[in-house]
Amino acid sequence: MTTYVVATDHVDTSARLCDYLIDRVDAADELHAINSLPGEDETDSRDVRDGEEALNVIFSRLGGFTTVETRQLVRGNEPHEDVLGEAESVDADELVIGIRQRRPAANMVFGSTAQRILRRSDRPVVAVPLSEEAV
Repeated sequence: MTTYVVATDHVDTSARLCDYLIDRVDAADELHAINSLPGEDETDSRDVRDGEEALNVIFSRLGGFTTVETRQLVRGNEPHEDVLGEAESVDADELVIGIRQRRPAANMVFGSTAQRILRRSDRPVVAVPLSEEAV
């Protein structure tokens, strides 16, 4: 049995993460999909709706293969704090996140949330490319 934490912020991200996971999960696994929002004035009803839709993609695509729990977290935390906290809470074996590939001239390879997760995680992290453009 493998316990996954999957972080998503958009339906397209969810679709790519599901493409990665579809051949890896089985009935004995657990998948915890989360969407982290900052809350208060930084989150509006559209953000909440978009996050719920992103979580629904994961549940719809993978729920027939494995146990999927979805959570939208609106706690005022940074997204990496919610992802790492969820991983600790469920004792995840693996974190699955999306990364946006950047052009060669870009200073950073990963976004700040992905960098923070990769640097601070004490468990394996799979970074799934979100775009097809060359790095």
